[in-house]
Amino acid sequence: MVRRINARSSAAIAAAKATGVMLRLAGRGGTALPGLVAERIDPALVAVLAHNLARGSALVTGTNGKTTTTRLVAAALRAGGLAPVHNTAGSNLMRGLAATLASAARFDGRLPAGFRSVGVFEVDEAVAPQAARALRPRVVVITNLFRDQLDRYAELDTVAALWREMIASLPGATVVLNADDPLVGALPAPPSGRRLLYGIADPAVAVDAAGTADSIWCPACGGRLAFRARWFSHLGDYSCPSCGYARPPLDLAAVEVRCLGFEGSRLLVRSAAGEVALALPLPGLYNVSNALAALGGALAMGVPSAVAARALASAGTAFGRAERLVVAGREVAILLIKNPAGADQALRTIQAEEAAPSVLFALNDRIADGRDVSWIWDVDFERLAGRHGPITVTGDRAAELALRLKYAGADDGVEVEPHLERAVDRALRRGAGRLYVLPTYTALLALHRIFARRAGAQQFWERRG
Repeated sequence: MVRRINARSSAAIAAAKATGVMLRLAGRGGTALPGLVAERIDPALVAVLAHNLARGSALVTGTNGKTTTTRLVAAALRAGGLAPVHNTAGSNLMRGLAATLASAARFDGRLPAGFRSVGVFEVDEAVAPQAARALRPRVVVITNLFRDQLDRYAELDTVAALWREMIASLPGATVVLNADDPLVGALPAPPSGRRLLYGIADPAVAVDAAGTADSIWCPACGGRLAFRARWFSHLGDYSCPSCGYARPPLDLAAVEVRCLGFEGSRLLVRSAAGEVALALPLPGLYNVSNALAALGGALAMGVPSAVAARALASAGTAFGRAERLVVAGREVAILLIKNPAGADQALRTIQAEEAAPSVLFALNDRIADGRDVSWIWDVDFERLAGRHGPITVTGDRAAELALRLKYAGADDGVEVEPHLERAVDRALRRGAGRLYVLPTYTALLALHRIFARRAGAQQFWERRG
């Protein structure tokens, strides 16, 4: 039943819409500020409007892969005949949710798609409990848990405890969990609800050097885990020699995985309902894991697996997540980096494509990036030593990143230009072929504006779906 809203909520919606229009006239995104304005008028606006999503909502959280997974879930729900409302630009705090819902709603609080309306929201891992209280989601998808922005999130156990609290507050819901991640796979089902566990089950894609590993301790007894296979970082098929705890049985397993570099991957996914083949147009094994999360989320929301698989096969990239643009005759591939595990996977992906890639790194240390940039010392930049093309380094902390590259032995021919626009010019002039751009979050926002403007492409806040 549609909830009638009061004058306060109507005023909040109107203020958010007006703020969004003004920001767009000024050439700005408006993915968060309209929601901040709305929240000041009506702090309960997210809960009020979420109630009017006829088919409920799905919440997606985790350290890495939230934006891509949310985009894939939304594509699958759309293919299933629903009309998703989702935060396409990745603004994932409460103000971002408020901005998204206020933009979609009419002034009376109704959502235009009526009975087909459904919410799919990427949510910051620390904000997830608050968002869950407001959204009351039917489904929660948790992608993984890595160390990220320790000044904001603290240690892994703290975040896992927040998620357990969130899950306990959602009776009857379904949680879709990455069983390859020891801490995520150990999370419980909601009261009277269920768990759907996904993971990779193809030993052919296991690696000897998995990179930075944040969670190698048994969640049951604290002993050190042993891995039968590792996909990357601490994600893999694990067991505890001390107490016998092991990766839980998979409800959704990628039993065959073939990675094709930037052209994507081919998967065969097995579940109790049978097998489904999936042609994924996204690069890297980490996107295989994201696709499994999205498939699980779509199934939990009632979309048939064949319909979801077809939708995932045609879904584009989220902005800044392996997004490709053509600028000044060169292809530019943008891959967000924000923590050691994600950066390692980005480096692994571009080196699988080219033996000596041209790279533009951008390191900022603003609040949304995390003020502590010491994480760059845990990134495996050593893999670039003697195997890279021209490297340009920019951003607020360009000098620190250049120093890190020097200690990694990857400083041959590195140029430092802290100013972003001038760094773009220099990077485009150097080398040939594809230019890989690896920025932190706030640098991504600024660089995306520059590249999209030069490419004649849509800005990220203009994209739909």
